[in-house]
Amino acid sequence: MFLCALRCLQSLPTSRAHNQLGNGTLTGSRKRPSRVSFEKEKEMCIQMFEQWSEADQVEFVEHLISRMCHYQHGHINSYLKPMLQRDFITALPAQGLDHIAENILSFLDARSLCSAELVCREWQRVISEGMLWKKLIERMVRTDPLWKGLSERHQEKYLFKNRTNEVPPNSYYHSLYPKIIQDIETIEANWRCGRHNLQRIQCRSENSKGVYCLQYDDDKIISGLRDNSIKIWDKHSLECLKILTGHTGSVLCLQYDDRVIVTGSSDSTVRVWDVNSGEVLNTLIHHNEAVLHLRFCNGLMVTCSKDRSIAVWDMASATDISLRRVLVGHRAAVNVVDFDDKYIVSASGDRTIKVWSTSTCEFVRTLNGHKRGIACLQYRDRLVVSGSSDNTIRLWDIECGACLRVLEGHEELVRCIRFDNKRIVSGAYDGKIKVWDLQAALDPRAPASTLCLRTLVEHSGRVFRLQFDEFQIISSSHDDTILIWDFLNVSSNGQPEGRSPSRTYTYISR
Repeated sequence: MFLCALRCLQSLPTSRAHNQLGNGTLTGSRKRPSRVSFEKEKEMCIQMFEQWSEADQVEFVEHLISRMCHYQHGHINSYLKPMLQRDFITALPAQGLDHIAENILSFLDARSLCSAELVCREWQRVISEGMLWKKLIERMVRTDPLWKGLSERHQEKYLFKNRTNEVPPNSYYHSLYPKIIQDIETIEANWRCGRHNLQRIQCRSENSKGVYCLQYDDDKIISGLRDNSIKIWDKHSLECLKILTGHTGSVLCLQYDDRVIVTGSSDSTVRVWDVNSGEVLNTLIHHNEAVLHLRFCNGLMVTCSKDRSIAVWDMASATDISLRRVLVGHRAAVNVVDFDDKYIVSASGDRTIKVWSTSTCEFVRTLNGHKRGIACLQYRDRLVVSGSSDNTIRLWDIECGACLRVLEGHEELVRCIRFDNKRIVSGAYDGKIKVWDLQAALDPRAPASTLCLRTLVEHSGRVFRLQFDEFQIISSSHDDTILIWDFLNVSSNGQPEGRSPSRTYTYISR
């Protein structure tokens, strides 16, 4: 029966052959049968159609459509389009697949999630029962440094919850999200405008004054002083917890982790201390002159010295440290080193930055551009940022050696520099700390006048070292102080607020 109908269809002339386009309208040359006759024939066709298999039905319709004109195709497309649309978010829960619908919507950003809640009640139910606003906040904490920093710095950890035993409903997190955004915008505005609370640690060095180096975490600040000592400070009370002695020269550089403190001194030695007890675990005697800088990570340590050399060490443990290689190439004191799995980067008073292979310790290239000796640098990914006694900061692409930007503004030697994804913070012998817009600095179209966001002036002496995160800068100086510049807990009267700017947050894992 199907083949008979198909042959009848194929024997008919196509509608294109019988249709003409005249004066912008489509007219048919075929005479339309009477309405009664059409309804009768249509009913017969439907009855025959319903007796065929699905495959035969599809084949018949394909032949039928192929004999129609473009105008008719448009009508059919308009008819089929809404039929082909599926509300999968509503359909999945009906099949017992709520978790798939939740997972799909969990990839939305905040604006899209707001829109999704307005689609229909079922979408709103999926978002609410799936706690998708809470999951969005969790995702932001995992992926955004600022959110992550907030989660680590509040007494009540992120994600957010009042002090109750029950998890708040999704609506709580929905209303909380814009409040968090507002807090973050306030912190960013504090950076841009230089609003901060300042705390000062007087180091009270006994002989010569000056704090050459420091590192901090949420609980403590460890500093290396010109008077040969290492002082550990409580970050909350600002009280000195411990003084480590042993070096016979100024402590010029340090780094610590959860097990050890490693220090370098003008006495030419590197010492390893237990971070908890303060006991000396190891003393490395290799360099002939002052150890100016050091870095360690993942079983590798690199030190550099006034003796113009760089030493690469294998650190199996605090007591098992062996010299792997000595890198020679600089023609003056090597003031700073940094490294990752790919490159070791060093900077010297000879005005050059040298790049070495971390795995082979072979020389790779030299970065030339500074007009005087280089005092500091940081290296991460492809970017190197360096500061020099020519009073400038330079940004470099380590892979090709190109200088991407020169930042000018300091009036004396740029002694310390750090950067993250947003900012460069520099300290100089002019006593000033400058905050620069990193992304603008990397844009060649950005005017030089827009790059320095803020200049902070509180130190009365040369700035020797600084470290910063999303919420604070901690700096040390020849003036024998450590300053904590707090951009998080800013109050209108200039007095430090509590640990949270406006809310108490608690981390909840569901």
